[in-house]
Amino acid sequence: MAFKDAKTFDTRCVVEVARTARVTPSMVRITVAGEQLGALEHRGFDHWFRLFLPRDGETNFDLPARMDLRGYIGYLRMPKETRPPMRNYTVREFRPDARELDIDFVAHGDTGPASRFALSAQVGDRLALVDQGCGWDPVPADWTLLVADETGLPAVLGILRDMPRTAVGHAFIEVPHADDAQPADAPPGMSLSWVVRSAADRPGARVVEAVQSAALPSGTPYAYLVGEQSIPTTLRRWLVGRGVPKSNITFTGYWRLGKR
Repeated sequence: MAFKDAKTFDTRCVVEVARTARVTPSMVRITVAGEQLGALEHRGFDHWFRLFLPRDGETNFDLPARMDLRGYIGYLRMPKETRPPMRNYTVREFRPDARELDIDFVAHGDTGPASRFALSAQVGDRLALVDQGCGWDPVPADWTLLVADETGLPAVLGILRDMPRTAVGHAFIEVPHADDAQPADAPPGMSLSWVVRSAADRPGARVVEAVQSAALPSGTPYAYLVGEQSIPTTLRRWLVGRGVPKSNITFTGYWRLGKR
């Protein structure tokens, strides 16, 4: 399973907000619930999905079940007045028996539909999601490197939670505030460094610097790089320059500075 396999999944769920909580200064957790979550496979790791948000007024959640090219064109052909905004999110925690799923939203003000929704969500608000599988696609390696900013925090913490307890390596997560660190269920051999950036720092710069200056293990890693576009592109180039095969690197940009 990998990011490229996302278009093959076809589980769609319409859910409602069950509760909300400000879990850290920069993160709002929204718990959604609904019987349709019974059809969603519990994949763990960095399980992600397309999230469809409510509009002011009427929202049409009669969406394509599969987000391949045909499904995406069908989505774009929906009337704009009732078409729900779409964003990509990671499962923070899934409790299938309770039909509940947690989603962590980065709260960065009234600058986009997802953050705006997270800051104003009310119990009973309806949303929809379409399963996209996992991006986590490890290959045999000597150790594991995980790198993200706050947008990739749920993915990295999910991977740490579900990877084999014998795994060894390093994880780095950049956050805006020291209090944004969350508890991690990591294997004993996986270290986790929280890298705090200042308001003056370019997002991603601190964590890239931390990785490049760290005393990393010898041998060949499997690397998983996500977050602001500069993080995966810069570190992938750096790793390849150090002899890491491209096939050992999973990378994707979650967002680009200036285009939230």
